[in-house]
Amino acid sequence: MRIAMISFSYAGYVLGESIHPQLSAQGHKVATYTKSKYTKKVLDESQLEEDSHSIRNVKQFAEPIDESIRMWTKSRFQEEDAIVFIGACGIAVRSIAPFLKDKKKDPAVVVIDEQGTFAISLLSGHIGGANQLTDEICKITGAAAVITTATDINHKFAVDLFAQKNGLYISDMDFAKEVSAALLAGEEVGFSSDFPWIGELPEGLKVIDGHEENRPEIGINISVSYREHPFVHTLYLIPRVVTLGIGCKKGTSKEEIQSAVRKVCDELLIPLVAMEQVASIELKKNETGIIEYCEERQLPFVTYSKEELEKAEGNFSKSEFVESVTGIDNVCERSAVRGSCQGRLIQRKQVKDGVTAALAMKKWSVTFE
Repeated sequence: MRIAMISFSYAGYVLGESIHPQLSAQGHKVATYTKSKYTKKVLDESQLEEDSHSIRNVKQFAEPIDESIRMWTKSRFQEEDAIVFIGACGIAVRSIAPFLKDKKKDPAVVVIDEQGTFAISLLSGHIGGANQLTDEICKITGAAAVITTATDINHKFAVDLFAQKNGLYISDMDFAKEVSAALLAGEEVGFSSDFPWIGELPEGLKVIDGHEENRPEIGINISVSYREHPFVHTLYLIPRVVTLGIGCKKGTSKEEIQSAVRKVCDELLIPLVAMEQVASIELKKNETGIIEYCEERQLPFVTYSKEELEKAEGNFSKSEFVESVTGIDNVCERSAVRGSCQGRLIQRKQVKDGVTAALAMKKWSVTFE
């Protein structure tokens, strides 16, 4: 996690200096700042009082800043995964207020008082990871954690945290809130999954296998497709486990690639968020249309040699023309299967405007802790 930490007083500065190396040791990338004329003077002169808080001869991490806290916060919102304010909660609230956008996009925000007595998970507790970061900081400082998320304080299943830990896309945040509200009210929430799961199903979730008549009105469906509607209000949780295999003639445009991908996905109602990567033959590694399509959607583009594609397991449609050009009878289906670690072909070759596309899904399971 990329963390930016800022203090506003000498005591806060000292606390930040003690937290920084320990968060870094846990694998976080930490940048520490201070905005105080007192700590700035101390840093400039490299003179620290020899008291119980003295950190003489210890590496100084904090960088003094002169810009306004508003502008500093604006930059951190765009660049970091988390912001830690060491100071008054009001400073943090006023600083972040202009930049709040979306629960799925806002960084985690944690506030610690300058004495390290309390650590408050202020924003993006589950999806952003503020609750977890708060716990980590409390273990370092001995502070008391202040976490107000309803599912946490009532020890109920938190669907957004579950999704975050399993790398699942949440289809509708309003339905996610309904799931939490139902569980908090003691109501059953349905659960169905196209994938196996590890661990025990949390209290309040009821497995639905398609035959029950008296099923809950709201429920969770873990799938890569929107085709099935097991509940009146279905919250889809979508894993990124699908590889798009693609082949095309030289010079195919990004728009033609996009049109072909839409066709191959539409029949099964597979959303693009289920895509893990795009795969093709090595001959296409510099194909501009595919590269632009992947860059626009932030999808990795992987390519394989003819010999690697020949090792793909399964029955594939054959094309003499494709073989005459590439040396192998099929590119898109073999690429999809190879890219998904010998996964299951879920959509065979579709052809549109000279572009061939196919979909394969890797083996995957979901985990309940």
